[in-house]
Amino acid sequence: MTIRFTPLPTATVRALQAGGPDAHGQLPERALSDGAGTPCRHCLAHVPQGAGMPILAHRPFPAPQPYAETGPIFLCADPCAPGGGPDLSAILIAPDPLLRGYSADDRIVYGTGGVVPTPALAAQAADLLADPAVAYVHVRSARNGCYPCRIDRGQAG
Repeated sequence: MTIRFTPLPTATVRALQAGGPDAHGQLPERALSDGAGTPCRHCLAHVPQGAGMPILAHRPFPAPQPYAETGPIFLCADPCAPGGGPDLSAILIAPDPLLRGYSADDRIVYGTGGVVPTPALAAQAADLLADPAVAYVHVRSARNGCYPCRIDRGQAG
């Protein structure tokens, strides 16, 4: 099975880059990137050193519900092109990624959650997505609760 690393939707990101409220209804904090450990959830690259970046709470689900976790994220302050694709993003090199499968109705599929070594992340995500009950997989930092990206089934072809 092929997989695809999926960034935040461009429309969502543009609203946040323009100063729209985050998942808690607050305006994003503004900071300058130190160039390390500041991954943008849209381009899936680190925000360049010295560049502006909003820091905000994000809930990568269509609506609040018991399984809709919220976590901190960074974005490029200026419009950036969406990243993603079949290759492991550079922002996912941090240790201890947590993978969790979700159903089509955005509920956790029990038994799918676990911390995996980064080199095994893509293979584990493919295994989770082989289960028809799993519609998509979320990656989270097991250490900080941050949401780097979503993983979907790849395009056939």
